[in-house]
Amino acid sequence: MSDSEAKVHQFDSILVANRGEIACRVIRTAQRLGYRAIAVYSEPDADAAHVRLADEAYALQGSTSSESYLDIAQIVAACEATGAGAVHPGYGFLSENTAFASACEAAGVIFIGPPAAAIELMGSKRLSKVAMLKAGVPCIPGYEDAAQDTETLKSAADAIGYPLMIKASAGGGGRGMRLVQKAADFEAQLKTARSEALNAFGSDEVILEKAVIEPRHIEIQVMADRYGHTIHLGERDCSIQRRHQKVVEEAPSPVVSEALRQQMGEAAVRAASSCGYFGAGTVEFLLDRSGSFYFLEMNTRLQVEHPVTEMVTGLDLVAMQIEVAAGRQLKLQQSDIVLRGHAIEVRVYAEDPSRDFLPQTGHIALWQHQGKSVDELGLITDFSGAPTAVAARSGGLRVDDGFLSGQTISPYYDPMLAKVIGFGPDRETARRHLLKGLDNMTLFGLTSNLSFLSSILRNSEFISGRTTTAFLQQQSQALGVEQDEAGLALALAALVIYLKSDPRAAGLKASGALAIPVASNIILQAEDSETSAQAVRIRRIAAAGQTRQQQSEPIFEVTAEHGRHEFRVLTTEADAIMVVIDRRRIRVPFIMTGPEGGRSVWLKVREVSHTSHHAFTDVTRQRKSATASVGDGRIYASMDGLVIAAHASEGDIVKQGELLFTLEAMKIEHPLTANASGRLAAVHVSAGAQVKGRQLLAEIEIQSDE
Repeated sequence: MSDSEAKVHQFDSILVANRGEIACRVIRTAQRLGYRAIAVYSEPDADAAHVRLADEAYALQGSTSSESYLDIAQIVAACEATGAGAVHPGYGFLSENTAFASACEAAGVIFIGPPAAAIELMGSKRLSKVAMLKAGVPCIPGYEDAAQDTETLKSAADAIGYPLMIKASAGGGGRGMRLVQKAADFEAQLKTARSEALNAFGSDEVILEKAVIEPRHIEIQVMADRYGHTIHLGERDCSIQRRHQKVVEEAPSPVVSEALRQQMGEAAVRAASSCGYFGAGTVEFLLDRSGSFYFLEMNTRLQVEHPVTEMVTGLDLVAMQIEVAAGRQLKLQQSDIVLRGHAIEVRVYAEDPSRDFLPQTGHIALWQHQGKSVDELGLITDFSGAPTAVAARSGGLRVDDGFLSGQTISPYYDPMLAKVIGFGPDRETARRHLLKGLDNMTLFGLTSNLSFLSSILRNSEFISGRTTTAFLQQQSQALGVEQDEAGLALALAALVIYLKSDPRAAGLKASGALAIPVASNIILQAEDSETSAQAVRIRRIAAAGQTRQQQSEPIFEVTAEHGRHEFRVLTTEADAIMVVIDRRRIRVPFIMTGPEGGRSVWLKVREVSHTSHHAFTDVTRQRKSATASVGDGRIYASMDGLVIAAHASEGDIVKQGELLFTLEAMKIEHPLTANASGRLAAVHVSAGAQVKGRQLLAEIEIQSDE
């Protein structure tokens, strides 16, 4: 389209067709620009943060994604009912849905995204690769033809050579993707990849590519207006991944030179221009050890990791999206874009790293952080002049979150809670700000990956900038939590419960005066139901040369199976205690929940090497022995979810490890197996039942192997 054909689309309200942190992030910029921001919400999200933040909200019917946020007819109806002139899809959900973009156009609503044709083309790995080859964009050698019979694919694989990748053409997120090491494995892996692709995307079409072993994952942010002007905003390094899902992202990349940035940027601009693209998009590449790079895919939407680009360019990318959607010309030239400073982002998930990153659900008892929101950072929304990067001007912490204390994380949606971005004039300063920000965060109520993220930032390979896509697999042992650190948390939890629960502990004032028994025993169960309960003995002791009555600051000896700890208690507060251990003075924030006899404590423990969150329940008064370990025959739900299959019936004889139920939660299937051998004496749920975390599902009458 020529300049003479420029047409500005007038709208004063934007409906955000998403939820969680991205909905909040888009709403903040829309409001800053003077637009009326409209939220939509499902039934479980009625009190969500994005609903509270918006100027107006519209209720969708249903709880699951397919019933609500993925229902095109409902979203379009919401636009009509609220008078929204434009719709921003965020990422995920309908952001790369050709039918949705077309439906918005048919309804006269501006879609804040690229044209439907570009979405459709780039949504196919096969067709997009064909287009990129024509545009002269470097691509991985492979097979991307239309013929999909097994014989043809096998011949193509043999010609490419092994190892190679099978990829679902319509796929993403690692589904329908398989690494094949040798020819003998090809047909079995192809069958699995096709099955996954068909179930996930409705198409079993695949492409084949030569495997690039341990590459870096580098992506280029592009922005284009409706008149053929396209620029790139530099690269992001997204190499640290788990199951093909990004965990840590940073800009700029530690290994990309100015010359390589120019080459990759020019290739990304060619990729976008070749399909008539406009709006924000990301062209993803694999960078091998020799410095060669290859097209991977193009994401036709805003990326989760877009904040790191914003911090090193100073540009508000959502504001740029809105400008382009409104038909305004992109005034910035490529020479205006200079990357200054450094930014690193991590994704906070409700998941348990110690249990293979099992997604978690539950009530957020407390969420606190010291980060700034996007509207407090001074990102540029006036694109008439050269921008100045925020990261170069100052150092600090940005938090893009989408929930509040007191809210519930349901099993219906992705478990990502927030994005935390550290920034500064250089990479090491950004890393320190991010690490400090994570250590100062408090998240009580459910298990998260906060400690795991901190361990990545402290890892020597990460600090050196040498990470590849194999980083998490190679460093899995180094990123674990030491057992003695968990022991310190157990001791502190017992002390907190003891001091806050015994009526005589009320004598502990700011001065430290205390009138409580000399000793007591408490039995604690870690939040992880797979762990045995542990007995803890608490005893008040005297300092050398003093009696207990002479002590203004009482000292407690806490002993458990893991060992002995000695704490000098300085003060207690409603939500924290101050103690001295090994000459270290630490403040331990906590929250107590639950009734007497079943009370639980969440607490944050500052270790020498990291800060971690822990949860324990006092089971001292329960009739059942609290020291019962795994293998008692009681099968509990691992989290809130839907029972999609029950694989055994009451009365069946089952073996330990045998699959009993398949639970679905947060888009992931979770197998529940027998923890003992015996007769299935009781089955309390059937397929189709919605269950709560730790709900009793079945009971096995244990039988001896003799």
